[in-house]
Amino acid sequence: MSIPDDYRCGLVAVIGRPNVGKSTLINSIMGRKVSIVTAKPQTTRHRILAVHTQERQQVIFVDTPGLHRQSGKAMNRLMNRTAANALADADLVFFVSDATRWTTEDDDVLKRLEQAQAPVVALLNKIDKIHPREKLLESLAAISKRFDFAEIVPISAMKSDNLDQLMEIVPAFLPESPPLFPKDMQTDRSDEFHIAEIIREKLTLMLHQELPYGLTVQVEGMARDEKGVAINAVVWVERDSQKGIAVGKNGSVLKKVGSAARLDIEKMLGQRVFLELWVKVKTNWADNEKDLMNMGYEAS
Repeated sequence: MSIPDDYRCGLVAVIGRPNVGKSTLINSIMGRKVSIVTAKPQTTRHRILAVHTQERQQVIFVDTPGLHRQSGKAMNRLMNRTAANALADADLVFFVSDATRWTTEDDDVLKRLEQAQAPVVALLNKIDKIHPREKLLESLAAISKRFDFAEIVPISAMKSDNLDQLMEIVPAFLPESPPLFPKDMQTDRSDEFHIAEIIREKLTLMLHQELPYGLTVQVEGMARDEKGVAINAVVWVERDSQKGIAVGKNGSVLKKVGSAARLDIEKMLGQRVFLELWVKVKTNWADNEKDLMNMGYEAS
């Protein structure tokens, strides 16, 4: 690809409170699943780059954990730190809020944005749920008074409403720079990372208790041959009582999770997948920074 002299490239941090649609937005723009999505808050735990390359610009979206009020757990502190650092590095910030309701956590995020050096574009998400549509004008007027936004764009990440218009305004905020990543690269994360996240997504969707916040997944082995891809993964929980919930009666939960995850992994890899899952206990791993690092959580 020949690079124009005025090519633009930069980082766009996608910031907001938990469960407001940040990952859905990025997945919709990318046209593929870069980040897992569930209805449970704090599903995104890692900083994930999504690289959107076009003829005249490369936009590097930084999907971040939802900024939330501090919790005693080391994992919660780490997630807040990860989101704050992404904000510091950004050339542009997307602040995502829910058009149907404003919360004190949204106020908390706006306070953090006061320290941002980059311009902030407000994205009023879930406009498809606003009825009657005249109420959208009220929401737009209200958010315009909350902060000095560079732009305010109403969108529906789920329905892809207004996303083309959103992408048209982004290049003007980015510096002139050659692309940072190859044009065929869409994410900075490995296959093993995405496989572990897919498994965690299926567990989170299936388990309705608080357990999803006390589990994580690691891929321990992955081998390819002419028959397909053999994957061994461990589901880590914090207590023995949680192990029984994650396994299910006669292994029922683990079997359902394995079947659902395998289909998504086969779609991602384009190969037949043989998936083995194990559940193991590591006491209070979510409150131990060393354990978190060993399980792939970043200190930054």
